[in-house]
Amino acid sequence: MLSAVILLVTGIAWQNLKSLTDGLTKQDLNLADAGEKPADGAIDILLVGMDSRTDSKGNPLPQNILNELQAGGSDDGGFNTDTLILLHIPNDSGKAYAVSFPRDSYVKIAGGFGRHKINSAYGYAKGQAAEKLQGSGKSAPDIEMESRKAGANNLIETIQNLTSVKIDHYAEVNLVGFYEITKAIGGIDVCLNKNVRDSFSGANFKAGPQTIEGKSALAFVRQRHGLPMGDLDRVVRQQVFMAGLAKKMLSAGVLTDSKKRNDMIKAVSGAIVLDDGWDITKFALQMKDMTGGNMTFQTIPTGNPDLQTPEDGSAVEVDESEVHAFVKNLGKAPATSTPVDPKFNNASVTVDVRNASGQAGLAAQVQQSLVAKGFKAGQTGNAEAMTKSVVRYGKGGEAGANAVQNALGGMKIEEDVNIPAGTARVFLGSDYSGPGAQGFSSSGALNLDGARQQPAPDPNAPTPITADGVRCVN
Repeated sequence: MLSAVILLVTGIAWQNLKSLTDGLTKQDLNLADAGEKPADGAIDILLVGMDSRTDSKGNPLPQNILNELQAGGSDDGGFNTDTLILLHIPNDSGKAYAVSFPRDSYVKIAGGFGRHKINSAYGYAKGQAAEKLQGSGKSAPDIEMESRKAGANNLIETIQNLTSVKIDHYAEVNLVGFYEITKAIGGIDVCLNKNVRDSFSGANFKAGPQTIEGKSALAFVRQRHGLPMGDLDRVVRQQVFMAGLAKKMLSAGVLTDSKKRNDMIKAVSGAIVLDDGWDITKFALQMKDMTGGNMTFQTIPTGNPDLQTPEDGSAVEVDESEVHAFVKNLGKAPATSTPVDPKFNNASVTVDVRNASGQAGLAAQVQQSLVAKGFKAGQTGNAEAMTKSVVRYGKGGEAGANAVQNALGGMKIEEDVNIPAGTARVFLGSDYSGPGAQGFSSSGALNLDGARQQPAPDPNAPTPITADGVRCVN
């Protein structure tokens, strides 16, 4: 449910900082002190969309509002964090990367709760804390807020363990907050490939470009039934919506309109939870020169979208080592390759192939071509959208990576300490035209996750999701 809340805060801060901060709910969370130059060279902000039927202070939302949003009753929804986004801002780069985590990602939950879908990390810890606080003599509102704090901290720790980054700041928004924010700024421009109609979310849209707000906006980002890839398509919906909101917020029109600005303050202050150590003024200074072209929206790499689990039913497979490497390399230029040793033994390298090209089945075709050249077959799978192909290798594996990239017609290589020795991992971007791609025609089946699971007008040159334009999606 969360859009570019941070951008909203950035813009509002300049003229209405006191009005905004007076109404915000703050939590004392276990976070790093980002300062001006974080230790890891980036500001990492966890943005959370809460599928709860309460406001930021724990009060139930009015039933008439829930009815309009098709959100059930006040007891529905629980405390599932159905939108999770890591806003990664490398220090002094002028760029930002918004990384989505599919709500059904199957990961290790912090706090000793075992492996479950990532959207349950908050709820498990909140429920446990609330149970322990019963009979403590504390009031119900105090128990509610303390247990929420425990939920937020457990979610933060889960994301930190998954990504190997230290979260510097936290922002959370609920259903009605999202609804009010979109109305306050006059809607967001989106585009759909086909007509859609879904009774569960209330989504009812025609194909093509359109402007949505309020109830329609909420339906747009909540729909997953009836989409080719279910929740993974919903992730892409959220990303293009965020891009549209960011584009609008980074334009001069919204923030210079006093009515829209005041409406935003009202919407944000009643629905947003922030960590209490966040200096909004300092952050605004850091972000004030950002443009739409400097925001890129991506999704963590995933595997099987229908992974069967012991307790949680169908989930999305996630490899923690791939997520570590993906986040670590955000904003970094890949290393260049060195000449290939003509005496190198291809059979000494096991090659995994990840499809990030938009053409279903390409990974298997490319791996077959590599096996024909003497390499050992590893695993094939899918990865987040990439425009440039790359071969990644573990410690001491540069020679093998060079042999692989040479066999595929040439591409960049880069080290990834999470890849086992003796293994090279190929990521096929939209630029790939080497062995296995000649005469290749996609079957049309959409087998990729995140943004790459969406058909693009030209499958060989898919349009990335940024805050500079409007991309049509499922």
